[in-house]
Amino acid sequence: MFFTGNVPRWGIWEMSFNVTLQKGNPFDVCFRAVLSKDDRKLTVFGFYDGDSPDGGAVFKLRFMPYCEGEWHYQTVCDLPELDGHTGGFMCVRPETGSHGVARVHGSHFIYDDGTPLYPIGTTCYAWIHQPEALRRQTLETLKSTRFKKIRMCVFPKHYDYNHNEPEIYPFAGGPDQFDYARPNPFFYKLLEESIFNLSRLGIEADLILFHAYDRWGFSKMDEACNLRYLRYAVARLSCFSNVWWSLANEYDLLPHLDTQAWETFAQIIREADYARHLISIHNCVEFYDHNKQWISHCSIQRQDVYKTAEYTDKWLSDYKKPVVLDETGYEGDINWGWGNLSAQELTRRAWECFVRGGYPGHGETYLSPDEVLWWSKGGALKGESHQRFGFLLKICEEAGGIALLPERCWWDLPVGGIENRVYIAYFGFNRPGFREFYSDEPRLAKNNFPKGDYRVEIIDTWNMSITDCGVMPYNKLRVELPGRQYMAVRITPV
Repeated sequence: MFFTGNVPRWGIWEMSFNVTLQKGNPFDVCFRAVLSKDDRKLTVFGFYDGDSPDGGAVFKLRFMPYCEGEWHYQTVCDLPELDGHTGGFMCVRPETGSHGVARVHGSHFIYDDGTPLYPIGTTCYAWIHQPEALRRQTLETLKSTRFKKIRMCVFPKHYDYNHNEPEIYPFAGGPDQFDYARPNPFFYKLLEESIFNLSRLGIEADLILFHAYDRWGFSKMDEACNLRYLRYAVARLSCFSNVWWSLANEYDLLPHLDTQAWETFAQIIREADYARHLISIHNCVEFYDHNKQWISHCSIQRQDVYKTAEYTDKWLSDYKKPVVLDETGYEGDINWGWGNLSAQELTRRAWECFVRGGYPGHGETYLSPDEVLWWSKGGALKGESHQRFGFLLKICEEAGGIALLPERCWWDLPVGGIENRVYIAYFGFNRPGFREFYSDEPRLAKNNFPKGDYRVEIIDTWNMSITDCGVMPYNKLRVELPGRQYMAVRITPV
């Protein structure tokens, strides 16, 4: 996981220092290093990683080199034992499967090496706070899916079906007396191992830094503790290429944190995260202002019980940023309306989001006597929608990204795609027996496809099948359909 000699590009270089501390809180020590290569310089913050067996305090530096060649470092600290250390390492070619950090690319995402990323993901809030056997099962389940992102909390969660105590806490102490001024290095080792295991599966870890579902006091720490926690988390975790920062899940349920507090948190992350990972903030009811410059993409929850995906193209237009619908509801059978959708309805919402240019999120909340629900604790998936999300990702990859194409839409039918390359029309809960994509009627003529021949395919989004209908000329695009719901048509210029 960590390297001290030759470091692969986008791997993690680590350097440890063992020092003697006389007094004070080691988490308040400002330890950093200036990393340089040629004429490039940047600051990397170190962190306290607990005590060594001989009683010394262990401080570490970590860095994810983003270009090959020789790097040099020099440490800076008020403690003489940590100040003025110099050295270097060689960054070599990346390991197989390593693509770097995810970046925004227009309304989509791309890795540092140019590989597209389609972050169709799932939610599993408190999986790292479960026993080891359940964590292993969660990873095995993820290995069998095609999810590219997972939403997960740094802090444990207290809510329906989330009543167990974690085995290890993010801060020193325990439920009777936490010391919020002292993060727990042993917890962060567990978190780091989990992030690393996700990276081996090609999954981005969308880390939720704050949330309101809490009985331990983590959601109500004072400002100094909040800032110390953020600086520590970023210093430890920004070296992982597959990390995303989510400032909050449902930020508007934390009324004691006002806009200025969130802006301060964002500034701290931006100052400390040399890798510039993606960063967002998630709503319950009221949207945060996604126009803020620090917000890389829109992380959105449904706005009412039924509609969200239908607004995807509007949010893309309003904010000029990628739209990730992290919560459109969950497949399951719990009592809450957001958690008892059928697999067909969640799949429909996912396709509605996709064809309008966004990225949908999956979740599952089936009742279980042991209260192990995927959305909260992970384990095994019981539903049917996750396979359909994998099929959707396949279609997305084949399309090479997608955006709503208003000039190709009819009043009753959204059409997405890439102009002159691929077009996908989605019928959702409608079930026509045929569809004509050409019209001489003036008000619809603008929706006709450019002159030429097109290969036409019927996509059954539920049964996950593709039927080739052959090649048709632009002015005879009539597609015979099976009269079932959840159908799509893919039209590709020949």
